[in-house]
Amino acid sequence: MNYLNDFFDDDTAGRAGLMEKRPGKNSNPAITGLEYDSRRVKPGNLYFALPGLHTDGHAFVDDAIKRGAVAILHQNPLPFYDEEIFYIRVKDSRFALSPVAAAFYGFPGRHLTLIGVTGTEGKSTTVYLIYQLLRLLGKKAGFVSTVRYSHGEDETDNPEHQTTPEATDVHRHLAAMRENGAEYAVLECSSHGLSPRTNRLGDVLFDAGIMTNVTREHLEFHGTWEQYREDKSRLFRALCTSGFGVVNADDPSAAYFAAATERPVYSFSTRGGKADLSVEKLDGRAAGSARGNTYEVRMQSTGKIIHIQDELPGAFNAGNVLAALITVSKILDMRIEEIVPLVPSLKPVRGRMTPIRRGQPFEVIVDYAHTPSSFAAIFPAERQRLNCRGGRIISVFGSAGERDRGKRPEQGRIARDYSDIVILTDEDPRGENPMDILEEIAQGCEATPGCEANSGCEKMRGEELFLIPNRPAAIREAFKQARPGDLVLLLGKGHENSIIYAKETLAYDESTEAEKALEEMGFVKANS
Repeated sequence: MNYLNDFFDDDTAGRAGLMEKRPGKNSNPAITGLEYDSRRVKPGNLYFALPGLHTDGHAFVDDAIKRGAVAILHQNPLPFYDEEIFYIRVKDSRFALSPVAAAFYGFPGRHLTLIGVTGTEGKSTTVYLIYQLLRLLGKKAGFVSTVRYSHGEDETDNPEHQTTPEATDVHRHLAAMRENGAEYAVLECSSHGLSPRTNRLGDVLFDAGIMTNVTREHLEFHGTWEQYREDKSRLFRALCTSGFGVVNADDPSAAYFAAATERPVYSFSTRGGKADLSVEKLDGRAAGSARGNTYEVRMQSTGKIIHIQDELPGAFNAGNVLAALITVSKILDMRIEEIVPLVPSLKPVRGRMTPIRRGQPFEVIVDYAHTPSSFAAIFPAERQRLNCRGGRIISVFGSAGERDRGKRPEQGRIARDYSDIVILTDEDPRGENPMDILEEIAQGCEATPGCEANSGCEKMRGEELFLIPNRPAAIREAFKQARPGDLVLLLGKGHENSIIYAKETLAYDESTEAEKALEEMGFVKANS
């Protein structure tokens, strides 16, 4: 049994920013679990009242108590205090989640080798590749990513839209890995999760930190790109004394991350740059045709060339593979050449350049790309490939509501330059008007300066540009427009299982919806 005073000791209280304690009749209640959503409170729980964007957890304290909460952690004064309940007031209840959760679960991260991956793109894939390599090498490992998680046994889909979950969930995952006998944990670390404003990873000390890249994203939260980068670099500041970092040498922020730690930092390059592992020749294939990449990589330490073959969709995955190889080799103190033979066995992440095949005469690819930089990584290669055979690109995407608005016209511009037809649709509008979001993206599609590709400068509405908020309807319009040899890119949802609106969250799976639409058109799988 975990009693409140056993884990909320003086040290935890200090780190949580304790301001006041109001013990109830039971001055040391047994705590059965931690919860910040009053609807999920169970008898014996400690409830955290968190301020939020749309709702304030302080308004649901009474509901939490009715559901069985025996202790309340809050930051604002409450209008009423129940004499049966233990109240803990802190400076910032969201910040306090981390130290309290770490103590409640017995500091599980201290029993695991922790590997963190941050970046604008490539995080989920790199996490999954590291996890797979560890497993292939006979190590018991767990992971938590945007897409899936494992506590050291079976993998489970992640039902949330949070890349890094709240601190209570982070330490619960780590505790489950520890209980399952895992030795290693690989965590996807978002800028939100690393920021001291949320403190989700504030009590996690990492043995390895990996930076995939840093481009514009989440400025609605961080305010500036500089603050966004600073928050991401906190992963390198959180390295333990025996830890190390891995950076993408092709990214302009590589030196910034390396300077954020006194630990050793290793590097990779896919452009032939100076790095510990540098790609000198790459034969990449797009996801819609032959899958997999072959590349020659120079090892800086020896000058030796090693040959790598993967079975992953998209040449951009080469960087993720190199990051995983360096990380695992350093964590396990193995030569990279010993690990390379395992690379062809690595599986891609669901919803990342995933082809949908039901016998249709055009290609369909589902991907999670939702930023200008991820668009820039996908569109040029696909445009070049389609030009070789005379096919067109039809892109279907949107942009998240209540997120960085500045990226929307830039998404539209890139799609305009490389697509023949652009269909704008809902991603997660949240509290914004869906059509307002699509109109902001359309500004980039309709802007005329600078033709950077072969598809023309300005998209004409009703012919090359369509605004269809209903995502299933947008997909069906794309398939209706598609000709033999064309490519339909369904972007932005990837692995996600819902679309979030202001008043409801709709269950939704992009791959399933695409298959359903193709089936309605009369296409069936070859083996069915």
